[in-house]
Amino acid sequence: MLRTEAAPSTPAPVTAGTPWADVHETHIGAVILLGDRAYKLKKPVDLGFLDFTTREARERVCHREVGLNRRLAPDVYLGVADVHGPSGELLDHLVVMRRMPADRRLSTLVREGAPLTGTMRTLGRTLAAFHAKAERGPEITAQGSRDAIRQRWEDSFAQVRPFHGVVLHPEVATEIERLTREFLAGRETLFARRQSTGHIVDGHGDLLADDIFCLDDGPRVLDCLEFDDRLRWVDGLDDIAFLAMDLERLGAAGLAEALLTAYAEFSGDPAPPALRHHYIAYRAFVRVKVACLRFAQGDDDAAELARDYAALALRHLRLGRPRLILVGGLPASGKSTLADAVAAELGATVLRTDRIRKELAGIAPTDSAAAGYREGLYTKDRTDRTYTEMLRRAADLLAFGETVVLDASWSDAEQRRAAAALAEAAHCPVVPLRCWAPEAVTTQRLATRTDSLSDATPEIARHMAADVHPWPDAHTVLTAGSPRDSVAQALSYLD
Repeated sequence: MLRTEAAPSTPAPVTAGTPWADVHETHIGAVILLGDRAYKLKKPVDLGFLDFTTREARERVCHREVGLNRRLAPDVYLGVADVHGPSGELLDHLVVMRRMPADRRLSTLVREGAPLTGTMRTLGRTLAAFHAKAERGPEITAQGSRDAIRQRWEDSFAQVRPFHGVVLHPEVATEIERLTREFLAGRETLFARRQSTGHIVDGHGDLLADDIFCLDDGPRVLDCLEFDDRLRWVDGLDDIAFLAMDLERLGAAGLAEALLTAYAEFSGDPAPPALRHHYIAYRAFVRVKVACLRFAQGDDDAAELARDYAALALRHLRLGRPRLILVGGLPASGKSTLADAVAAELGATVLRTDRIRKELAGIAPTDSAAAGYREGLYTKDRTDRTYTEMLRRAADLLAFGETVVLDASWSDAEQRRAAAALAEAAHCPVVPLRCWAPEAVTTQRLATRTDSLSDATPEIARHMAADVHPWPDAHTVLTAGSPRDSVAQALSYLD
């Protein structure tokens, strides 16, 4: 018996040649395909994060699934059918759906190499509009806090830990846990900002390419997460990151980037790259957990899949790791050129003492403030104020997940210790880079440069060289060659 309302429009018909009957099974259910209908059965399982062991629970979640999925695919979800036994007894319940054409499944189209850039733009717009209209409220917003997200990670870690050394390489799993905790420890401000600006919504929660069908009249996005509302109450970026992660796993990193770019455009979301990487990593680890559970249910092939997802999660955690990069050296050693180039490679923000010093004095960065060594704007007191302000700005940026490049001489060991303390407080690594070029090269640069913010002269450079404190932990970058060579050296130290 089918209870309910069929929607008015009809998606594309099932492709000719498709088997009239078929069955697909997952760790929590089965989908029975019969003609132009699909029937979804919930397995009577308790996996910790869901419990379908009673018929009443399965009935409740079936109705919940229909109601939630009609938000994005109202003409696909038809209702809930009751399953009766030979004597009329009520046995179970099925979600009843229109059957989608298998050849229009997004994952199939990706594997076939179909042109999908336009489809990514359409999906980005569709999901941005969905999130714009999605339910919000204090209870939903609470699930976007740093602590709530950390708890979801920790729950997954606990469920996956029995598979260390069995399915996952222990060193990979350990690094995933370490980098995740490091990022979350220093980014409470970032997550609080996402909450206060309305980015936490009642979303989809399980966006996968297998559950999206690209029809002529637009995409149908199916199978949202229905068994636990809290897992669906997520940052919109977290929601879309699931699909981006899945596209990358399918070998379509370019499509993933196109999707995220379109979503950012249509949602107007200025999220930092680090947060995007973090959420992609989180979604990959969710699939690690699912694959491990499938392995425990007897699917041996799921072990390799779990390892693939773990590698993807680790890659994005590394890419999204905020860093404090100190680029120092004597005048004309090439530090500003290197700082700009490294920042461009990493999508980082550059802060430089030459600019901040003059801002604090109320003069334009390009105006000359030339003076004798440690005179004028370059007294010890003014220099200390400049470094303090630079580190204050860096702390704000690191809290929001930004990587920061600090362009300064870093000749004073006390200033370097202050930077290291800042990095420790922000739970991010500090990477010290010392630029060096022969004196003949730096002298020539000082004599010929015309557009520098620095007021240093050859005489001041000589005084600074005599005063510089040893910097034994810095990586030396040779800057007498091409800028490309210098950047390659710097990036190798960062990796």
